[in-house]
Amino acid sequence: MDSVMPSRPIAVEKRQHIIETAYILFKRDGFHATGIDRIIAEAEVAKMTMYRHFPSKDGLIVEVLNWRTDRFKRQLDRLSETAMTPDEMIMAVFDWHERWFESPDFHGCLFQHALAEFPERDHAVYLAVMRQKQDLQGRIREIVAQSMPEGRVPYIAMTLFMLIEGAMFLAQMGQGKEAIDNARKVAADLLAARRRQ
Repeated sequence: MDSVMPSRPIAVEKRQHIIETAYILFKRDGFHATGIDRIIAEAEVAKMTMYRHFPSKDGLIVEVLNWRTDRFKRQLDRLSETAMTPDEMIMAVFDWHERWFESPDFHGCLFQHALAEFPERDHAVYLAVMRQKQDLQGRIREIVAQSMPEGRVPYIAMTLFMLIEGAMFLAQMGQGKEAIDNARKVAADLLAARRRQ
């Protein structure tokens, strides 16, 4: 009986290992270009283990995107735990992106890549991307709403979101520093203009 007990934690650990291995391969090489056999080989798991946890590749992709979404949300949560004004919190989000763009781990936005490879609006991967993007928009709206008239919140939040998305796209083209500097400046001008109204 004792020998059976560790099996569940080990299975959870194996599953997470597959997700993180697939994440590295997907962000570097793309979704369609990365085959299941490659993930199995890199993760060093048996084929049966892979298919027990992830019966389909699309299902694995969705799990990778959900894991990355949760990781990003935790990173934003840590930013918001510090005592900041709403404007400082927005600037901290831009600063976070700048650090990411400059890291050797940056290969562009995994969600933008997924959207390009899975454009069908009813596809599970597309829907997972939409959840992440809507979550980020919602987070920005919550911050902006703390110091702005309700009627202005959707416009300002959407503009800030577009600045971040555009900067991510340009960063993948090797223009990350210039893109985030300009995006941050536009965001600061936008927030300052709000205060003058």
